[in-house]
Amino acid sequence: MSIAAATPRAAVGRADIPVSLAVTLAALVGALARVADGATGPIFWGLVVLFWLAAWRLTARLAALEPTTPLGRRLVGVMVPAVFGLTLVALWELVVRGLDVPVVLLPAPSLIAQRIAGSLPILWADFRQTFLRSVIVGYAIGCGAGFLAAILIDRSPFLQRGLLPVGNLVSALPIVGVAPIMVMWFGFDWPSKAAVVVVMTFFPMLVNTVAGLAASGAMERDLMRTYGASPGQTLLKLRLPAAMPFVFNALKINSTLALIGAIVAEFFGTPIVGMGFRISAEIGRLSTDMVWAEIVVAALAGSLSYALIALIERLVTFWHPSMRGA
Repeated sequence: MSIAAATPRAAVGRADIPVSLAVTLAALVGALARVADGATGPIFWGLVVLFWLAAWRLTARLAALEPTTPLGRRLVGVMVPAVFGLTLVALWELVVRGLDVPVVLLPAPSLIAQRIAGSLPILWADFRQTFLRSVIVGYAIGCGAGFLAAILIDRSPFLQRGLLPVGNLVSALPIVGVAPIMVMWFGFDWPSKAAVVVVMTFFPMLVNTVAGLAASGAMERDLMRTYGASPGQTLLKLRLPAAMPFVFNALKINSTLALIGAIVAEFFGTPIVGMGFRISAEIGRLSTDMVWAEIVVAALAGSLSYALIALIERLVTFWHPSMRGA
């Protein structure tokens, strides 16, 4: 009886999706048409509220779907955040234009898109300086050094007890204090920013890898000793695979820390190129749309980096319980 009662409700929920989508699009088009004509009265705000409620209902209906095929689950997993994100962007556009917010305070997404389209050479040069040089080099050195250091100190209780507290202390250092020192040591070009990224990414990788190497169970380690495995074989065949979820957790954390560190480090001295330099210079000129354009580029770069690492993690740690249902 409960199955029979649930099936009609699921069918009604699926049938409600086209209706919610149609109402959402109609309300959005109507609100944009009125704001384009300068008519931002009660009817406009009523359309904005209607759009918000219809989009909310649409997102909730999509999130409630439970496809039975892997492709269907992936599509739903993509559509829900996409619809939610587009709803926020549309509300941002409508509210800013409806309230006539000055561009200096908050530009509309359409103005930011126009600025991105008209500043592609500048944005590419800044991206290349900050991400392709400072972030990637510092990320590779910091994560690689942290991983190797964790393997080296794994069998040394003295280093584990002495170095890990120091690592927690260093990881808590404020970047605004570390960045000027690195600029003094390594100069104003990208190596000083890469050095900041190394400092920010080394100890998260070290701490997570050490914890991951200790994650294998005592029964598994006893089994390896029973088979006569050497410490190196135990490390390669048991402990490192067991540590991979911890390693990828550090890689994902560091993918965002590295970009933040490089951008903030550019505030303290850099050539006349770079995302941090551009944000600092343009905010001084009250060119807020260019600042938001750099923020959008940084957000896209960070999100794609995180997604790439998550994809590699899924391929490497497919055996882990957290990945079996993915």
